[in-house]
Amino acid sequence: MFLLQNDWDPIKFIDLGFFKLHFYSLMWIVAFILGFYVTKRIWKNENETSESLDSLFIYSVLGIMIGARLGHVIFYQSELISDDFFSIFLPFKFKGGFEFTGFQGLASHGAAIGMIISMYLYNKKVIKKTILWILDRVVVPVALGAVFVRIGNFINSEIVGIKTDSAFGVIFRQNSENFARHPAQLYEAFCYIFVFLILLYFYWKTNKSKQQGFLFGLFLVLLWTVRFFVEFLKEPQGDEDLAAFFGDVLNNGQLLSIPFILIGLYFMFVYEPKKTIE
Repeated sequence: MFLLQNDWDPIKFIDLGFFKLHFYSLMWIVAFILGFYVTKRIWKNENETSESLDSLFIYSVLGIMIGARLGHVIFYQSELISDDFFSIFLPFKFKGGFEFTGFQGLASHGAAIGMIISMYLYNKKVIKKTILWILDRVVVPVALGAVFVRIGNFINSEIVGIKTDSAFGVIFRQNSENFARHPAQLYEAFCYIFVFLILLYFYWKTNKSKQQGFLFGLFLVLLWTVRFFVEFLKEPQGDEDLAAFFGDVLNNGQLLSIPFILIGLYFMFVYEPKKTIE
């Protein structure tokens, strides 16, 4: 059972002399580039302009990144508010000496909230359809982007799984450990591939994109159901105050996933009117 266990001790960045290119940041860049390509095909299919696509990209990047960062701080690392406030918004550490760190600590729950808010603003200022029309389409590339974000977490040896003796175990040497853990990041990334493919199928091969809210709801249900179950194999990521408040039956990640799943089910099966978009 131990033969397939692997040591994991990769380099985290490429030192360019004047700048360190972190692979985690590179995965975010890949996620946004591929997401832009997928969205471009969808926007062309919807006969939308390239100008509105460019604006969508800007709103998406800002909304997702700001939301993801604030979500991490609020839910998992609230001490930064008092200990190192400016590191919340800037890719630098100020406490204990100035250091470039990149944007470390990004929460998917916060990213989802940030995306919804930014799409509301995008719809109001640019495209002027409905927010659900936009969300039904942008969740397709977002699901693909989630794959590369989790790969980035694996490269960084963060969001690690619990100890295991299974053949899938990985020894995260960067964390100064000599025992195997579940590569929970890769489990999530692998499942998100199927979330992306399912959404892609429903958009291109069915009429569900005309049922406002369905694809958005399906995205919420699939993505956060995956997150909920993978959390059983993860170590806590930070403060578990929310989990403690509810008796530590579930962890923070699971508790935060439940509302998204319920909202998704509502948009899939309850939301009215389910209008057909001509």
